[in-house]
Amino acid sequence: MINLLLFPIIIPFLFAIVLLFFKERIVLQRVLAAVGLIAALAASLFLVHTVKQDGVQTITLGSWPAPFGISMVSDMFSALLVTTTIIITLLVVIYSFTSIGEAREHYFYYSAILFMVTGVNGAFTTGDIFNMFVFFEVLLIASYVLIVLGGEKRQLRESIKYILINVVSSALFVITVAYLYSVVGTLNMADISVKIAEIGQPGIITVIAVLMLIVFGIKGSIFPLYFWLPGSYAAPPIPVLALFGALLTKVGVYAIMRTYTLFFVHHTDFTHGLLMVLSILTIIAGCIGALAYFDLKQIVIYNIVIAVGVILFGSAQMNESGLSGAVFYLLHDMLIKGALFFLIGMIIYVTGTSDLRKMGGLMKTHPSLGWFYLIAAFGLAGIPPLSGFIGKLLIVEGAFQADHIWGSIVVLASSLVVLLSVIRIFIYAFWGEPQALPSVERKPYRRMMVPTVVLVVLSVLYGVGTEWLLPYMTDASNVLLQPSIYIDAVLKE
Repeated sequence: MINLLLFPIIIPFLFAIVLLFFKERIVLQRVLAAVGLIAALAASLFLVHTVKQDGVQTITLGSWPAPFGISMVSDMFSALLVTTTIIITLLVVIYSFTSIGEAREHYFYYSAILFMVTGVNGAFTTGDIFNMFVFFEVLLIASYVLIVLGGEKRQLRESIKYILINVVSSALFVITVAYLYSVVGTLNMADISVKIAEIGQPGIITVIAVLMLIVFGIKGSIFPLYFWLPGSYAAPPIPVLALFGALLTKVGVYAIMRTYTLFFVHHTDFTHGLLMVLSILTIIAGCIGALAYFDLKQIVIYNIVIAVGVILFGSAQMNESGLSGAVFYLLHDMLIKGALFFLIGMIIYVTGTSDLRKMGGLMKTHPSLGWFYLIAAFGLAGIPPLSGFIGKLLIVEGAFQADHIWGSIVVLASSLVVLLSVIRIFIYAFWGEPQALPSVERKPYRRMMVPTVVLVVLSVLYGVGTEWLLPYMTDASNVLLQPSIYIDAVLKE
């Protein structure tokens, strides 16, 4: 049973390899990709149940005891992230059947998605800091394939920037891990935490903490390192954008949350103070971008930046309310961003443009699309009882407990900006006089509606079912608040 924590990584990996042999058989590729993800989802749901019942699950590969072998660790935080990742990826794959185009499907599209999921789930599950770098590279290499697939001029131009930025950040990651290893003499994350506690986090460790914030901040797109994100994410087609927007930045956010609650917990005034200042600046930068554009993609992409700031602001409080809110809001944002990208993809499909000023009157021609968009928009803005409300409420409560009043005011004000940015889309696209629409087939539209509705409904249930989910969120935040739970599970297995 303990080996089950590897299944959500191994299953997508094996299916990705199998799909490489069926380049020309599109229908078989679709079926195998969906079957692989359903199998991985079943394994991850059972893993969540096992972690809830039996506590943190660990396995050290190669029959070496921890910290000498490579540890894989599944606590409630990582198990919930893995499960959410697989749900979103499965729905992206179903959405892709009618929206990505057969030309892209022929060039290992589904294999690249499954390799990317392997990397994402591996990064969430690993208990070894160098292994985290390895899984980052797996997901990045797969994302390089996805961002250029189709070979459009804009994709190729933006992909150069995306690849260069990630190559630089990966090099910095290796250098930072080398610095850390030279000080503490171990790569096992639980053992790193123990060693740092023994030497009392000297100045060099604080320098390493800042370097890690830069590395993961580039990948998670915090201020001022988010500059690459809006252009790069807007270039690929909508299913790829949904996958990137819902998952990739969250891996960087997870890495910051994990290292800043496990390693750098002894002199938090500087490290967590810096994290809090940068998170507030990230929120403000995202708000400016979300209001500045009339392009559907750019508005929602800048909302990713806002959410990254809100989650990290909650993490920086280092109290139960703040961390519970950060975990809750992180999962909410993965679901709601996926739903919103699906919805704007359908708006672009129907109107033939992503420019708000060329739209209007869709409520008369596509009312169901309008209502589902409105539900998702309210969820993103945090209108109660939808999922965005609970997480943000807990984060603000944590900020008040830590006497960070101004930061909580910025978080609350950002909710109004988010609401304004998404309602502006609704007003421009769905109200007013209907514009002349290009003739499009209704069948693909209806097929795209199915995963979109499922994801919107899931996000609503996530908010409405808060009471039922709270024990899981509490377990996840307890592991972050009490590193000893994680350390004991790994080193005393």
